[in-house]
Amino acid sequence: MVPAALLGVAGAGAAAAAWGWFEAGWVRLDVEPVRIRRLPQELDGLRIAHLSDFHLGPPSRGTRAVERAVDWVEARKPDLTLISGDLLSRPSGEAKLRELVGRLPNAYAVLGNHDYAVTKDPFSRPVVLDELGSARLLADEAETVEVRDRRVQIVGLDPRSYRRGTARPERLADASADLRILLCHFPQVIDRLEPGVFDLVLSGHLHAGQITVPYPGGRLRLAHLRWTYVEGVYERPGGVLHLSAGLGTTFVPFRFFARPAAYELVLHSVG
Repeated sequence: MVPAALLGVAGAGAAAAAWGWFEAGWVRLDVEPVRIRRLPQELDGLRIAHLSDFHLGPPSRGTRAVERAVDWVEARKPDLTLISGDLLSRPSGEAKLRELVGRLPNAYAVLGNHDYAVTKDPFSRPVVLDELGSARLLADEAETVEVRDRRVQIVGLDPRSYRRGTARPERLADASADLRILLCHFPQVIDRLEPGVFDLVLSGHLHAGQITVPYPGGRLRLAHLRWTYVEGVYERPGGVLHLSAGLGTTFVPFRFFARPAAYELVLHSVG
């Protein structure tokens, strides 16, 4: 006869797995105000959809989270849609990625380490992704667009040059642009930037911890115990960082107390 304690442990494990599977598709759709210094009056109220960490390919309810996020962004029609990396974990997800990204308005994206399978995740496979159709894929490149009669520059970093330490985003920045946005998969970039070069930095990578254990007053993020930035808005000398909780999963198809999220950032001027 199986001991009752063992049955209890097995039951708790099954319940935890079921919850983690459910939470991986239980996406938050957040509208967040972000205050930007010296933002031109014409750009006050600018709406930017920020999506990250799709990790399409492996079986996961994260795919449902990405689909729901794209539905939401498509319906809201933001001024810009910016995607901060880790789009694919396997080549099998490419068709779905192209289908979804093709629906996003005014979209720009960078890749992340998982797109090149530079990861400890044994289920990740490299992909070859040089373009995204209607979405502009930036790899150590910049694009300037006119929004509300103002010039908005989007600079996107290649994750490979970032990890090698050879990325120089300040060399791509246009000092004459009215708003300068940096897309980089890795949030630590905010501490490497010279003050005044970029106004807003969008990153992902950490999934808000993905697997966390709540305790009074906080959460223990098992995968990222020592990270300074985890999720949300951080104002630093290098600019304002918005760090996404991401939409997909890695290693295991679960999330615990770290729900996937899509964001609409509404920019407001300060100072």
